[in-house]
Amino acid sequence: MIASVRGPVLDIALDHAVIDCGGVGYTVLATPSTLATLARGQEATLLTSMIVREDSMTLYGFVNGDARALFALLQTVTGVGPRLAMATLAVLQPDSLRKALADSDVKALTTVPGIGKRVAERLVVELRDKVDAAAAPTPGRIPGTPGAMTVADQVGEALVGLGFTQAAAEKAVAAVMAEVPDADASALLRQSLTMLGRAR
Repeated sequence: MIASVRGPVLDIALDHAVIDCGGVGYTVLATPSTLATLARGQEATLLTSMIVREDSMTLYGFVNGDARALFALLQTVTGVGPRLAMATLAVLQPDSLRKALADSDVKALTTVPGIGKRVAERLVVELRDKVDAAAAPTPGRIPGTPGAMTVADQVGEALVGLGFTQAAAEKAVAAVMAEVPDADASALLRQSLTMLGRAR
């Protein structure tokens, strides 16, 4: 199994990045907040989870082991596959997800596209006692990922990697930050993309 990939980032799309590992480009599916830490042309390291199916082998990438562990834990619940687990982590950051499960917050879980009330209740029942609401200290970033960059810098780089100009990316990020000062990377990237899409 492929547990991690490291190398130059060849491409960044809305839901994945392509990382060159020894001359082979690996497509790694990831959340917007993870993609926001990458920059085209720069070396990056992502922890990965490899899902093997009869007709495919798919890599899912994470900045730290905490997110990867939650990704695996979510899939222990009937009806939750890798795509839905990834969507959950795209909407709820690890600490928010852990708190929602521990507090039986079905409403928060149903904000994830694809999770209805029944699945949310199943997640709570099966995982409530397996997560710690307080959460262990978030592990430090793994080598090769930006550590001192602000969320705005990370999202700006992700937008440039997606093909937008530096000026347009900075303008969109600044506008969203003005409206939602405490937006996390995932929300900031989504709203900036929406704003840039309207401008085109």
